[in-house]
Amino acid sequence: MEEKEARWCHDIGREQAANKPLLKTVFQVMMRLFSPRKTTLLFVVRDKTKTPLEYLEPILSEDIQKIWNAVSKPESHKDTPLSEFFNVEVTALSSFEEKEDLFKEQVAQLRQRFFNSISPGGLAGDRQGVVPAAGFSFSAQQIWRVIKENKDLDLPAHKVMVATVRCEEIANEKLHHLSSNEDWLALEEAVQCGPVSGFGRRLSSILETYFSGYDIETFYFDHGVRNAKRKQLESKSLDFVHPAYLNLLGHFRFKALEDFKSRLEQMLNIGEGFAASICTSTESCMLEFDQGYADAAIKQANWDASKVKEKLCRDINAHALSVQDAKLSELVVSYEKQLGQSLSEPVESLFDNAGRDTWASIRKLLTRETGIAVSEFSAAISSFELDQSTVEKMLQDLKDYARNVVEKKAREEAGKVLIRMKDRFSAVFSHDNDSMPRVWTGKEDIKTITKGARTASLSLLSVMVAIRLDGKPGEIENILFSSLMEGTVTAVSSVDRSITTSDPLASSSWEEVSPKSILITPVQCKSLWRQFKAETEYTVTQAISAQEAYKQSNNWLPPPWAIVAMVVLGFNEFMLLLSDVGSDGHPRAVSTWHSGWANLYLVEVSSHHHESSKATCRRGSRASN
Repeated sequence: MEEKEARWCHDIGREQAANKPLLKTVFQVMMRLFSPRKTTLLFVVRDKTKTPLEYLEPILSEDIQKIWNAVSKPESHKDTPLSEFFNVEVTALSSFEEKEDLFKEQVAQLRQRFFNSISPGGLAGDRQGVVPAAGFSFSAQQIWRVIKENKDLDLPAHKVMVATVRCEEIANEKLHHLSSNEDWLALEEAVQCGPVSGFGRRLSSILETYFSGYDIETFYFDHGVRNAKRKQLESKSLDFVHPAYLNLLGHFRFKALEDFKSRLEQMLNIGEGFAASICTSTESCMLEFDQGYADAAIKQANWDASKVKEKLCRDINAHALSVQDAKLSELVVSYEKQLGQSLSEPVESLFDNAGRDTWASIRKLLTRETGIAVSEFSAAISSFELDQSTVEKMLQDLKDYARNVVEKKAREEAGKVLIRMKDRFSAVFSHDNDSMPRVWTGKEDIKTITKGARTASLSLLSVMVAIRLDGKPGEIENILFSSLMEGTVTAVSSVDRSITTSDPLASSSWEEVSPKSILITPVQCKSLWRQFKAETEYTVTQAISAQEAYKQSNNWLPPPWAIVAMVVLGFNEFMLLLSDVGSDGHPRAVSTWHSGWANLYLVEVSSHHHESSKATCRRGSRASN
C-alpha cells in the first residue's frame, strides 16, 4: 500500500501548505483502524531548486516524526514507532516552466515506479494486506463502510482542496496589488493632508477593480470556497483602507468644530443671543459633517461613523460650555465692578459723616444699587437660557457680593476709627454752629464744648462697632454713652437676671450681634476711648491757654476806677495824684505832660528789700482835651 503527497519546494516547513493536518488525520486513523503494516509514504517535491535533495529529505523526515509524536495514540500503539506503520520516501521534480524536458523525464520515471509497485522492493511495501481479486468487491464495500462510519476519513473532495489553495492565492495576490496601487497611494497621501472630495467614489472604484478581478479569476472554482475566500478578501481589504477613512472623518470633525467656533464668535459679535447662536451654529456644523461623511462612504462597506460624530458633539458642547463660562464670568466681573463703584465711595462718605441714621442710609443704598444690578444682570443672562436654579444662584451670588463690598468697606473704616474720631472731635471742638473757626475770647464754655465734641466722636464710634445691615435695633450706642460718658451703667446679669452694677464693656462680644458682624469689641472700644481722650487732651489744653492769652492781651487798658477818676478830676490832676510818694519813701510813678498832645509813660516799680526795681515801659498816645 502506498500513499503519495506532492509538495512545492517553497512550502516545506509550512503548516497548511505542507498538508500537515492531513498527515495527522492519516496517522490517527491508521493506528485506530489497522494493525501495524508497512505503508509507503512517498513525498514528491515540486519545482526543485538548487538545494540538494539530501538537505531537504532530513527536514521532511523530521517534520513527519514530529507529527507522529504529536498525534494521540491508543494504548496499544502508545510506544509504536513510525517505522512500524510507514516507509517514508522523498523524491523531487524539476520546474515544468524552466526545465520542461527534464520534468517530463522525471515524471515518466516516477510513473514506472507506480507501474512496478508490486515488484519486490516496490512501493507496495510488505503486501501483508493484499486481498485476492475474488474478494475485491467485498473489501471495497468494507472500506467504504469504514469511511462513512469514521468522520475523520470524510476528507474534502480534491476540487475543494484545489479551490481553497488557489482562491486563497488569488485573494492574497489581489490584496498585495491593492496595497501598491498608485491611485490608492495617492489617495492615502492626500487624506493625510486634509479632507478629500470624492473619497468614497474613488476608493470604491479601486476596490471594485480588485474584487471583480478576483471573481473573474476564481469563476470556475468551487462556489462555496470561492465566496468564502472573497469575503476574506473583502474583510482584509476593508481593514487595510479603513484607517484612511477614519483619518478623513477626523479632518471632517476638526473642520466642523473650527467652523462652529468661528460661526459662534461671529454671531455673538453681532449681538445674537447666546443659546440661539449655539443652536444655529451646531446645526450648521453637524450638517456639514454629515455631508462629508456621506461623501466618504463606499459601497463595499457600511462603516459606522457614530463614534466620530459623538466625539464631534462632545467637542462642540465642551467649547460651547467654555465660551458660556467665559461670557458669564465677564458679565459677573462687569456687574461686580459696577457694584463696587456704586457702593464703595458712597459708603465711605456715609461713614465720614457717621450718625444715628448711617446704617439705615447704607441699607437703603445697598438695596437700591443691588436691585439695579440684579435687574440688569438678570436681563443680560436671559439669552443664555440657563435653568432656573442656576439663575437664582448667580443672582444670589451677586447680592452676596454687594453685601461683601459694604462689609469690607466697613471693616476698612473700622480700622481707621481712631483717626476719624479725632477728626470729628477737632471739627466740632474748633468750629462753631455755623462751621466758622472758633476764637477763644474767654467767653466760651470749654467744658461744654469739649463734652459736645466727645459726644460726636462717641456717636461715630457707636456706628463703627458692628455691621448692622439686618436693620435690627440695638443698644450699643446707649451702652457706650452710659459707660464712657457717664461712667456707670445698670445692667441685667445673664446668670440670675438680678439687677447688678457691672461694666458692660468688659466683654469680647456684643449681645444680639453675630460674631462675624462685630467690627470693634466692647473691650477694644474701652481701649480706643482711653487713647482718644489722651490724644485730644492737648487740644483742650491749648484752647484754655488761648483763652488766658486773650485775656492777658487786653490788660493794657486802665482799670475802671482810673477811667472814672480821669473823667472827674481831669488828666493832669490824676497824674499829680499818682506822683505822690508812698509811705515807704519810694516814688510810685512819674508823669510828664505836654500841652496839646501828651506822651504818657507809666513806669511800674516793684521793690524788694529796698532794692532798685526793674521797670517795663509802656507807651501810648492820646489826643489832648
